[in-house]
Parts: sequence; structure tokens; C-alpha cells
Amino acid sequence: MVKLADLDSGMRDFLIHMPCPKINLRAFNKPPALSQSRVALISSAGLRLRDDAPFTEYANDYRILPSEERAKIIQDHMNASHDRTGFIQDLNTIFPLDRLEEMADDGEIGSVANYHYSFMGATNPIGLETEARSLARIMIKDEVNVVLLCPV
Repeated sequence: MVKLADLDSGMRDFLIHMPCPKINLRAFNKPPALSQSRVALISSAGLRLRDDAPFTEYANDYRILPSEERAKIIQDHMNASHDRTGFIQDLNTIFPLDRLEEMADDGEIGSVANYHYSFMGATNPIGLETEARSLARIMIKDEVNVVLLCPV
């Protein structure tokens, strides 16, 4: 990840002065112990399956990433300051699905959800709220009670 000091002055000033929305950090409910929890991943890396529609710039929608199709995951998020080397070498650097499965096998977490999700990064979080709420309802039906956010 690039440091602010390494950016050109225009991008650095843009990021420093970018307004951040106020987000209510209150949990909706208390989850069970991790050893009893069903865990899903949500990424902001613009991940999708190779056959899915590409993300557009500033997209507000998300893509569904089935666990069993991880070999088909590609990344749409591209930026001059985003180094994709880690992703190309090992998906787990930005989307730690194998690590979650190891945790489930070791009993550290209860189970891993069958489906995970990705949004496009560099999108205004306020614009994502409707889709995020819709996704939350889907995950509740899937009995997911812990989400690991994987920001990129």
C-alpha cells in the first residue's frame, strides 16, 4: 500500500481533505463466540468471478463469490497506487478464504459461509448503504453472524 508521503501533492491533498461520513459503530446484536460463528468475507477490492459483469467506476453494487469458485476470482480494482502483486501471487493476501477454512478446521470459528461478497473500492460509502443493507439481509438468511471486512 502506498503511503501519503509517496503520493503527488494533488492526490495527497485530495485524500487528506476528503470528508469521511459518520458511521454508527453500534453492533446490531452480540454475536455468539467465534467458535460458534458462521463467518463471511466482504471485500472492497472489486473482486468478481471471471464470467460476471465487470465493476464500473464508482459502482455501488456487489458481486457474489462462492467459496468453491475461488479459482475463478479476478480483480477489477485498478489504480496507479494499488499494487496487485500480492493478489496475483495469493488471493489470501486480500481475501483470506483459505485462512478462514483453516480456522474452521481448527475449531477457532464455527463455520465458513458458502458465499462471500465484494464491492468496488474508492466508492462513496454513503452510496453503498442500500446495497449493503440488502446484502446484510441475505447474510442473515444464510445464518452468517460475523463478517470479516477486507478493505483494499
